[in-house]
Amino acid sequence: MRLHYDPKRLRRVERAADFGRVAVLLGGTSSERDVSLISGKAVLAALERRGLDVIGFDPGERAIGELLTLGIDRVWIALHGPGGEDGTIQGALEFLGVPYTGSGVMGSAIAMDKLRTKWLCQALGVATAPFVVLRAPQDLDTAIEKLGLPVFVKPGSQGSSVGMARVERVEELRPAWEQALRYDPVVFAESLIPGAEYTVSILQGSALPSIRIETPRTFYDYEAKYLRNDTRYFCPSGLSAPVEEHLGRLALAAFEACGAEGWGRADFMMDRTGRPLLLEINTVPGMTDHSLVPMAARVAGMDFEELVWRVLETSLVRSTA
Repeated sequence: MRLHYDPKRLRRVERAADFGRVAVLLGGTSSERDVSLISGKAVLAALERRGLDVIGFDPGERAIGELLTLGIDRVWIALHGPGGEDGTIQGALEFLGVPYTGSGVMGSAIAMDKLRTKWLCQALGVATAPFVVLRAPQDLDTAIEKLGLPVFVKPGSQGSSVGMARVERVEELRPAWEQALRYDPVVFAESLIPGAEYTVSILQGSALPSIRIETPRTFYDYEAKYLRNDTRYFCPSGLSAPVEEHLGRLALAAFEACGAEGWGRADFMMDRTGRPLLLEINTVPGMTDHSLVPMAARVAGMDFEELVWRVLETSLVRSTA
C-alpha cells in the first residue's frame, strides 16, 4: 500500500467512529522513552473518554508490522526523540499504508536535525542564535573565539534538552562536547541569548497563544521541563498584540521551511533588542501535565480532549485512497 498526501482532506470530524480504530504509539527506544510513555498514556485516556476505539502500542516492545494484524485505521504518534520524531516511524507507517498524525518523513527528519533547521530558517529570513559546529577539538577554540562564553552545547538531534549543557568556563567546553557526542555524532555550540524564552504551538496551520517560560535553573532543561514545580509559565505571555502576531508568523514560517505539518511547536529566545531568535522546531511535542501545547490550547479555548482530537484530525491528510 502507498499513502497519498493531500492537505485538502483535512476536515473537522464530528463522530468518533469516523476515525476507525486508532493506535497511540508510545514509549519507543529513544532517550525520551519515559516522557513518551507519559504523553502517550494521557493521549490514550483522552481518546477513550471521547469514545474512540483506541489501543496503546509500544514499538519498543512490538514489531511495527503488527499494526496490520490489529486492524488499525490510523495512528496517533506520541513518540519523542530519534526513532519516533525523526521520520523513521513515519517512513515505516508510509510503507505499511497506515495514516498518522503530524509531520511526514521529510518534515520530521529536517526538524529533528537542529542544524539543518537553522540553515533552512536562516535562508528564509527567520533569525536563529549564532552557532559553531563542533566537528573536532580545534573547533572548541573557534567556538570560544566566535561566540564567547557562556554558550550552550547541544546534540544535533535530541529533544527534551537531552545531552545539552550550559558552559560558563573554558575548561567545561570539552567535557560538554564529549557528553553531547554520546547522544549524537553532530554537536554544535550556540550563543547564550540573555532575553526571555517563548514558545509558540501550532495546530492545523494556526499559531496558538505564545507562552513565556521562566525557570530558576540555569536553563530550561529536562528537570525544569518535567520534574520541577517551580518553573513558571505565562500564557498569555505578556507580549503586545503586534509582537505576538509577529512571533506567530515566524513560528509558522519556520514550520513551513522545515516541511513540518499538522501540529508542533517552535521555540524562541528574545535578544537584548527584542528580536526573536529561533531555537528549534518540535514536531511531536510533549503531552504531559507540564507540557506547553496543552497549556496554549487551554488559553485558546480547547481542553485536552479537544486538542488530542484535533491532532488526530491531522492524520486525515494521509490516505490510501
